[in-house]
Amino acid sequence: MAGKVYGYARVSTREQNLDRQLDALAAFGVDEVFADHASGKSFDRPAWLRLMDALEAGDTLVVKSIDRFGRSYDEILEQWHCIAKQVGAAVVVLDMPLLDTRQGCAGVTGVLIGDIVLQLLSYVAQVERESIHQRQAEGIAAAKARGVKFGRPSKERPASYATLRDRCRVREITRAEAAKAMGVSVSTLDKWMREDECVLRQKRGEQHKNLQVKEEMRE
Repeated sequence: MAGKVYGYARVSTREQNLDRQLDALAAFGVDEVFADHASGKSFDRPAWLRLMDALEAGDTLVVKSIDRFGRSYDEILEQWHCIAKQVGAAVVVLDMPLLDTRQGCAGVTGVLIGDIVLQLLSYVAQVERESIHQRQAEGIAAAKARGVKFGRPSKERPASYATLRDRCRVREITRAEAAKAMGVSVSTLDKWMREDECVLRQKRGEQHKNLQVKEEMRE
């Protein structure tokens, strides 16, 4: 009796959805699909772990691309050998027909070619990911150097901020009362006040330096 045919799909949080992988697995005719939506540096993924529990000798695991097995050269090889040699299930990589352990043709030669191709493609996949990460890091650094800001934009301070801030400083009202009057959280008010203190200290430091320079010039 033929084993079951499983499909596995995974996307990282940066990708839109699983549709492209799911369409390819459906076209192949898998019996059941396991899918993870978040990336991870290890195989502590719920769907992957359920798949590994279900997979038995004689079954077939289908993935669209080789990097669905892992995020590094070592991870990909480890998972491949675990499935194909320890569990005894067949593996099919849709984007690379040579990586199809159902093909018993050519005997030892076919297995050898498959292993060589697997190691080469695993290495290439890792190098490509590292290159992408490096380009992303360089792009972010260049953008920051141009003054581009990342993250959520800072909330604009209301016109009443300065007055309410000063009333807080002389303890005429509490921070909670001031924040409520402006329609912001206390943490946001605290952040604004800390920023004001930093600017004030910076100005005092510059004034002190200017005063020292003037005194030296008089001497």
